[in-house]
Amino acid sequence: MPLPCDYHNHPQAHVLQPYTLDLLQPWIFRARQAGIRSLAFTDHDRYHEGVDFDVVDRLREQHPDVQILIGIELDNDPVTSERGARWVEQHWEKLDFVLGSVHYLPGAAEMFDRADQSGQLTDRYGLERAFDLYRAELQKILQRGLIDCFAHLDLIKIHHLYPEGYEPAAWFGPVLEMIQAAGLAIEASTAGWRKKVGEQYPHVAILELARAGSLPVTTASDAHAPAQLGADFDRLEQVLVQARVANLVRFARHKPMPEENAASGKMP
Repeated sequence: MPLPCDYHNHPQAHVLQPYTLDLLQPWIFRARQAGIRSLAFTDHDRYHEGVDFDVVDRLREQHPDVQILIGIELDNDPVTSERGARWVEQHWEKLDFVLGSVHYLPGAAEMFDRADQSGQLTDRYGLERAFDLYRAELQKILQRGLIDCFAHLDLIKIHHLYPEGYEPAAWFGPVLEMIQAAGLAIEASTAGWRKKVGEQYPHVAILELARAGSLPVTTASDAHAPAQLGADFDRLEQVLVQARVANLVRFARHKPMPEENAASGKMP
């Protein structure tokens, strides 16, 4: 069965663009083409000024056959994340879904996941320290709260560089335990197939740990254009079967529910 939910999408991409029907309509048209029945708009919190709840409500009225979630991706940007967290707290009741993510290592002015930033990991920090710092930043995001789900949990692997002896399950196991204790979800994302690492986020061994711990899992493409919505979901489905992930969920107003229940169209 095709995966029906895509919960990581950026209509604004990386430029502040106020939400309009013209901006958002193509995402709904693409959702129908891709068999996506539930999608979330999750622009980066630094662009929260472009989010318009009224426009999304109008979009929902025009497209009742697609569940449209309004969300945000709240990361650890050293300049904007504090302001973003305040905005999320203020609008929590209006939001359906909040992703938490780490794009910055301590003291860095650039996101480490940019194509030209592999030197951050190898030269500035060293791979083992970079991975340790990344894990610590994930823990800070967890402690800050105001999120429902972690995006691309092992994004630090994006440049296909690893410390000696790296084992994904052992490295991220403690983080998964904290996520489980907090009652949060993680996403399974196809975005890594578009990057140098050439595999989904997170590694299959991490997905197997999530399944063993009964962590809720969402599916995502991290699309920055409508054409990327639901991209590589056929491949992702195979990975989820390999990891025996059976706890896929969809969200509404921060409430997860199993996809098999949601398939009937009933809302929590």
